[in-house]
Amino acid sequence: MTIDIADFNARWLQAWSDKDVERLLTFYAEDCLYFDPGAPKGVTGHAELRPYLTALFAALPATRYDPEETWATPNGYCGRWYCVMGDDPKAAPAMRGFDLVVMDGDRIALNEVYVHMLAPPA
Repeated sequence: MTIDIADFNARWLQAWSDKDVERLLTFYAEDCLYFDPGAPKGVTGHAELRPYLTALFAALPATRYDPEETWATPNGYCGRWYCVMGDDPKAAPAMRGFDLVVMDGDRIALNEVYVHMLAPPA
């Protein structure tokens, strides 16, 4: 199956911005592997990802993830994005991130997230 990675990535990042755990899980395979700075050893599958995301979103201020660029890979894509934290729509991005995404059909099988702070959160 061929997917439009720019469209997939934009819809996926919008679900992150909306902090919509159940919609986010529809992007991930049931047995996915997920890694980010808060979960460096990873979480496996929806059963672990759901509570992880729920706790993460409860701890974060309002966030908006803006896609910057995607690159196709043989088994998925890489995507770079900026994150604005807080409610000010004109605020400068506080974080820049990069995702390695390995697909299983039209679902994410592996997601590794790398980030760095650009400015203190609002």
